[in-house]
Amino acid sequence: MTTKAPAFHEVETWIFDLDNTLYPANCRLFDQIDERMGAFIAERLSVDRAEARRIQKTFFFEHGTTLRGLMTVHDVEPADFLSFVHDIDHSPVTANEALSAELARLPGRKLIYTNGTVAHAECVLDRLGVGGHFDDIFDIQAANYLPKPEMDAYRRFIAHAGIDARRAAMFEDIARNLEAPHALGMTTVLVRSDDNEDSALIGRLNGDSEAEPHVHHVTDDLAGFLGAIAKREA
Repeated sequence: MTTKAPAFHEVETWIFDLDNTLYPANCRLFDQIDERMGAFIAERLSVDRAEARRIQKTFFFEHGTTLRGLMTVHDVEPADFLSFVHDIDHSPVTANEALSAELARLPGRKLIYTNGTVAHAECVLDRLGVGGHFDDIFDIQAANYLPKPEMDAYRRFIAHAGIDARRAAMFEDIARNLEAPHALGMTTVLVRSDDNEDSALIGRLNGDSEAEPHVHHVTDDLAGFLGAIAKREA
């Protein structure tokens, strides 16, 4: 049975994942990153693209991120990987006025916590037109390259941000990344999409479902969900 979540009026800090959470998966932005990960692996490890993709997804499942697997198994320098895979066209992300309006209505701090980089996050937030709503971005470099879903990564984030996890809400597109926030006392929200291939892959391999105990709420409309919170807590 899902643990009862704190009421949203008790939330002081709103934490959002970036990719496929703040912007819709159907804009296929992350597909570009995914493609460049494969290209990086193929070149660095001298394998064909099929083998590169197998390595990429195996590392993603077993290590939390492809980067963590490459660092652990092949001593890849993270800066080289991150600069290469985030060299993409951000134009598929378009302004979301509804999301901006609902973020503005949320009381308290709003933070980004991403396994990507600050530079990538800033590009996405600029395209969405929501950057002014966020107080800070905590990225994979700030986490010392320890990725979600690792508990120590969340503890590092909490210490960095100075938040009370019991008065925080976490929004994520991958269910397993909500296990640690739930254990720490956060309210958890899964932002789902049928277009999110990595979320579906993790779900199949992990046996995850949207009814997992660590998932308090599920939505396929982030702006609408935030709007409903504002109305319910008004």
